Amino acid sequence: MVAEKENLVEVSNLKMYFPVKKGIVFQRHVADIKAVDDVSFTIKKGETLGLVGESGCGKTTTGRCILQLNTPTSGSVNFDGHELTEMKPADLRAFRSRMQMIFQDPYSSLDPRQSCGGIVSEPLIVHNMVKSKNEIKDQIEELLSVVGLNPSMAGRFPHEFSGGQRQRIGVARALAVRPDLIVCDEPVSALDVSIQAQVINLLEDLQEQFDLTYLFIAHDLSVVRHISDRIGVMYLGHMVELADRLELYDNPQHPYTKALLSAVPIPDPVAEATRERIVLEGDVPSPLNPPEGCVFKTRCSKVGCSGGDVTMELMESTPGHFVDSCVHSK
Repeated sequence: MVAEKENLVEVSNLKMYFPVKKGIVFQRHVADIKAVDDVSFTIKKGETLGLVGESGCGKTTTGRCILQLNTPTSGSVNFDGHELTEMKPADLRAFRSRMQMIFQDPYSSLDPRQSCGGIVSEPLIVHNMVKSKNEIKDQIEELLSVVGLNPSMAGRFPHEFSGGQRQRIGVARALAVRPDLIVCDEPVSALDVSIQAQVINLLEDLQEQFDLTYLFIAHDLSVVRHISDRIGVMYLGHMVELADRLELYDNPQHPYTKALLSAVPIPDPVAEATRERIVLEGDVPSPLNPPEGCVFKTRCSKVGCSGGDVTMELMESTPGHFVDSCVHSK
C-alpha cells in the first residue's frame, strides 16, 4: 500500500476582504468586497491542485494570499508546518524562496528594461544563492536549457521573444530558487492553443524532475483536467466543490460545477449534439453585497431552493469528494 503524501499547504477559513471607502479628505470605511470568504483546503506534497471558476470568483486572490502577496483579513495559511500569516516580514522574506509564482500575462510580468538573463538571475541574487559572476552565468544557462530556451538568448530583452518564450522565461525565473510550491496563475490563458500544450507539458516535466507542488489556477476546465490531481471549484469567493479530477468530471454534485462542465466542448459530434446543456440564468452577484446563506441561490436551478438559512461549508459526500453543505440540504 502506497503511503499517503503529507500536506505541504493547509489553508483554513481564509478570508480576504478589500475595504471600500467613501470621502475625499476624511475617508470612511463603508463596505467590504469579499474576494475570498472562508475558504479551506489542503495541497499535498508533489500534487497539482487545480482551482477553477468564473472571472472574479477569488482564484487569483486565494493564490496571492497563500504567498502573502496579499495579507489575508483572517484565516490560516500553514506552509510545511510554518504559519505564514504570523511571520514577521524579515522571516517571511527569507521563506519566499520556497514559494514562487508564474503570472498570467507574459507581457506585463517581465521587466522590459532587463535582459532575459537578468530576469532569471535576479531571484538568485536577492536570496544570496550565488557567489560569483561565473556561477550566475552557469545558473542562467542551466535554467534556460531546462525550460527549452537556447542559453545564447540570455542577452535578449523581453520584446524580442514570442509570448510562449516569454512565459518560459517566467517559468525559469520561478524555478531559479528551487521552490517547493509554485502558484500558476492562469499561465497559459494568454497563449495560442498549440503553445498552451507545450507550456503544460513543460510544467508536467518540471514537476517530475524537481518534485514540485502546484496550485494551478485556470478557467479552462480541459486544461485543468489534464494537469491536475484534484480540482476545487470556486464561486463568488467560496469553495463549492473539491474532488479528485476524474471524480469531479464523472460525478459533479454542485449545480454550478455541472453548469461549468456542460460548457466544455466534447470532440464527439454525436455526444455533443445529444448531451444536456445547463445555462445559468442571471448574473453573478456582486462580491460587495453577496446573498446571505448560499451565495449560489440566485442562480440555482433546484426547485424550491432558498438557501437563506444555510451556512456555506464543505462537507464530505463520498470519500475525498467535498461539496457545499447547501447541496446536502436540498
